[in-house]
Order: sequence, then structure tokens, then C-alpha cells
Amino acid sequence: MLRHDRVRGADLLVLPERVVVLEGHAAQVVGLCDGTRTVRGIVDELSERHPGAPVATEVPVFLDRLHQEGWLK
Repeated sequence: MLRHDRVRGADLLVLPERVVVLEGHAAQVVGLCDGTRTVRGIVDELSERHPGAPVATEVPVFLDRLHQEGWLK
């Protein structure tokens, strides 16, 4: 579950027995993980939002790490 902590001014990924503080644009990436988009769809969406950013190389690696950690299915 993605939440914003107003007190800390940080985005959080709330998991059973764990809270992960998301930095930078990580919350935007996680927010697009809605079960309908593919990794390619997420990359395309973020590429439109952030032209010139290394989205195509960084986002798949980030999502794979979240999946390996068991934070995304």
C-alpha cells in the first residue's frame, strides 16, 4: 500500500510488518503498479512525464528489485 506521511514529508510503501520510505520518484513508479500496466507501460508513461530521464534503464531494474524483495507481485 502506498501512503504519504505528511509529518515526515515522505512517501511510504506500507507492507505487512514493514514500512519502506520511498525516495525520489520511487512513489511515482510504485503508484503506477496497479495490476493493469506492464513494465513497458510504466516505462512509457514515465518517459512521457520525464523526457530525457533514464527511465527505460532504471525503472525495470527498480521494479525487478521490488519484486525480488517480495514487495510487488
